[in-house]
Amino acid sequence: MIRAAAVVVPANDEAAAIERCVGAAAASLAACGLDEQRRHLVVVADACTDATAELSRRAGALVVETSYRSVGAARAVGMRAALECTCGERPRSVWLATTDADSTVPRHWLAEHLRYADAGWDAVAGTVTVDDWSMRPPGLATAFAEAYSFSDREHPHVHGANLGVRASAYVDSGGFGALPHAEDHALVTALHLRGHSIRRPADLPVATSAREDARAPGGFADRLTALARARSE
Repeated sequence: MIRAAAVVVPANDEAAAIERCVGAAAASLAACGLDEQRRHLVVVADACTDATAELSRRAGALVVETSYRSVGAARAVGMRAALECTCGERPRSVWLATTDADSTVPRHWLAEHLRYADAGWDAVAGTVTVDDWSMRPPGLATAFAEAYSFSDREHPHVHGANLGVRASAYVDSGGFGALPHAEDHALVTALHLRGHSIRRPADLPVATSAREDARAPGGFADRLTALARARSE
C-alpha cells in the first residue's frame, strides 16, 4: 500500500502558468487520501529568469532552483528531492508523480494513480487533452484528435505531464536521464525493460496547453507544430 506520495513539476520561466498548475496539483494531493505529512509537492525552477520560484513557494510548493536548461535534468532533481522528503518510507510504498508547468491535473488524478499502485501496478502513463486551441491554426484540434486516437481502455502515448511511478521501480530503472526532451519515454522504456508493470489508462487525462513557445525542443509543443505544418502542406 502506498504510504507517501509526491508530485514533481519542472518549470522554466513559467510565471504565467505555475500558480494554476501548483494549485491543481496541491488539490489533487489533498484529495488522494494520504495524511498531510505524507504528501509533497516539488517545483524545480530550472534556469528561470522570472518569478516562477517565488510564485511556487507562495503557492506552498517546495522549490529547488537549478540552471540545467534541461527538462530531463530538472525532473530528475525533483524526483531526488521527493525521495529525500519520503526517505522514512519503504521505496515500494512511495509514489512519485510528475506533471508539467503548463498543465493542470484533475482533482481525482493522484487518487487514481494510487489506486492503480495499490492494485499492483508499478507505473501509470496517462493521456493529455488540450484546454485551449485558440493560439493554434483552425483545424489543428481535429487533426490532433485523429492522430492521437486510441482504444477506450489502453493507449500507446507517454507524457511527462501525466506520469507516475513507484519509487522502488523508479530507482531500479535508473530514473530520469538528463535529456533535453523525451526523458519520459526513456524512463517508460527502462521500466518496461526491467520488467515493471505499466498501466496506460485512457480515462485519466491531464489538461495541457497548445502553446507554440516550446520549453523542451522536440516536446509536445513541437509535435503540435509539426502536425500543423504537415496539415498545411
